[in-house]
Amino acid sequence: MNPLAMMMFLTSLAIGTTITLSSHHWLLAWIGLEINTLALLPIMTKTPHPRAIEAATKYFLTQATASALMLFSCLINAMQAGEWDINTPSNLMTNSLSIAIMMKLGLAPMHFWLPEVLQGISLVTGLILSTWQKIPPMILLFQISHNINLSLTVILGLTSVLIGGWGGIGQTQIRKIMAFSSIGHLGWIIIILKLNPQLSLFNFILYTIMTTAMFLSMIMLSATKMSQISTSWTKNPTLTTTTMLVLLSLAGLPPLTGFPPKLLIIMELIKQNMFISATLIMLASLLTLFFYLRLTYIIALTLSPNTHNSTIWRTPTKPWLVFSIINTMALTLLPLTPAILLT
Repeated sequence: MNPLAMMMFLTSLAIGTTITLSSHHWLLAWIGLEINTLALLPIMTKTPHPRAIEAATKYFLTQATASALMLFSCLINAMQAGEWDINTPSNLMTNSLSIAIMMKLGLAPMHFWLPEVLQGISLVTGLILSTWQKIPPMILLFQISHNINLSLTVILGLTSVLIGGWGGIGQTQIRKIMAFSSIGHLGWIIIILKLNPQLSLFNFILYTIMTTAMFLSMIMLSATKMSQISTSWTKNPTLTTTTMLVLLSLAGLPPLTGFPPKLLIIMELIKQNMFISATLIMLASLLTLFFYLRLTYIIALTLSPNTHNSTIWRTPTKPWLVFSIINTMALTLLPLTPAILLT
């Protein structure tokens, strides 16, 4: 793709996100989401492959459906309340609006588009879709969290964690595994949204950091399948080791960055006397833990039959400072958790 065109599309992504984040008006927030969607479609199809075209079509149809439902909900709210202010949604439109935003995020049971779309696009575009594109809808959910239905968030959160783990077990494609991982993590974020929005925001920030680190690792290893990961040790042992640790961090194992949000969410659910929900979400997360551990096993404990005996550790010729910082944050933020939560 022409670098000028790519710069224009990335700028449009940033502008759409900024409009949504800074708006107090439902129509402006909707316009920002539409700019985001339309800016990402050409980036998805920059490689003219039938699978990329199919992924862009599925993404467009799903986002258009969610946008129509969102605009319909906002119109109902404007008719009832006489205003378009984001902070004053009516009870009637909150449920339909929440479902529309959750469809944009890819929460279960509106998740069917996400694995297929991620599988059909490049790793760089998948990184944008899994992190940057989640920011505007999530901020809108945070803004209406005080009016959102608790039963809706708990049911969709538990369903997302369960489907995120169940769907990822039999996958061999890294991008589909990351899609189901995203669904599972969004379930953890949503289940606590009504009770503690600050904790949801903390979890979302850490999810973004860990997912970015994982996608950057896959980009540097040029790996899209499990079989390609198993041969990465001889190419770059250091990067392979950090990739394995990022996977364990995504699984939520201590003492890595992914552990504190899960611990704090379980503690908050128990504090709210939601013992059944806490038990169910812990049991469902074991499914997610399984496929993370399977990936870790393939990286750390298997070797390709055509490995060579060279003792030279090959590292990238140009050190990537941003990659190093993101990887470090994805692994070592546990000691800083109390300080982060107190600020």
